Amino acid sequence: MHAAAEEERAAELAGPLRDLLPPVDFCCAYGSTLLHARPDRTSMVDYILGVADPLQWHSENLERNPAHYSRWMRCLGSGAITGLADRVGVGVYFNPFVEWRDKRIKYGVVRMKDLAMDVLTWDRFYLSGRLQKPVHVLVDNWDIRKLNTINLEMATSASLLLLPEEFTEYDLYAQICSLSYMGDLRMLFAEDKNKVKKIVEGSFQSFQSMYRPLLQEYIAEGPLKRSSHGQQKTFWQDCSPSTTNELFSVLPWTIQRQMQGRYGLPGKEMSTCTVVPSKDMAANCVRRALRRRVMVSSARQAISGLLASGGAVAAQYLGKKMAKAWQSRTA
Repeated sequence: MHAAAEEERAAELAGPLRDLLPPVDFCCAYGSTLLHARPDRTSMVDYILGVADPLQWHSENLERNPAHYSRWMRCLGSGAITGLADRVGVGVYFNPFVEWRDKRIKYGVVRMKDLAMDVLTWDRFYLSGRLQKPVHVLVDNWDIRKLNTINLEMATSASLLLLPEEFTEYDLYAQICSLSYMGDLRMLFAEDKNKVKKIVEGSFQSFQSMYRPLLQEYIAEGPLKRSSHGQQKTFWQDCSPSTTNELFSVLPWTIQRQMQGRYGLPGKEMSTCTVVPSKDMAANCVRRALRRRVMVSSARQAISGLLASGGAVAAQYLGKKMAKAWQSRTA
């Protein structure tokens, strides 16, 4: 019964791909709407669409769905759309408030090689952060799910470095979920302050499915120990220098080089082996590097979205975000 319901949900989510949009190489659906059995009809379902050639894809989509774009982006054409995404934003172009049947959707279009690069290197830490959380993958012609296992391992290592010696399973998933919100400017005024809590509680079993194989591997190899108190699992991690360096070595070189640059540690600029003096130093390095990346990416994407959507649509979207943020702060 559960499998049948999942198939029905996937078929429903894939509707816009069948009936509305040009073909894509990758698609996942995500967002708070999917956490509720009976979502608010005014809420949007969010999609990430990966395509081989955004210029060609937007050209075709402009012919099919010109109303999805702001008036001035329609006039400027697909070259301006992709240029805005690449030069101002972080390679993703979003069309929000798209009406489809009785729903509203928002979709972001990204070049496949940029998606793969972010998943593997965290160079933008934008879509890679999204894929560290549960999503519904609907199309995967490039086997991004397999590639994303590397992203999940890096997210787990970063979170273990940031967590104390003892923590719960919930703490781990909350830390993983928080990685992509460190430094996000929207969290200051335009996001629900309980967003991480709602995501983890609403998708706890999905987090378990994503990360359980990695946790079992860490337990088998020794860095983690586990005990259960009722329904809550408690973990203890080895905080020794050797384990800290092992965890740090899993992180992408874009993070590791921050340690070399910050502390003048020995080794060449692109060294494959950075020795970390302590867990606290490793955690500080991870925290600083991710905050900077997320701050830059969120600012660039916000400016790109403002320019792409035009004042009225941007104000509508920001207004909805700020209303949710205000409700969470006054509840």
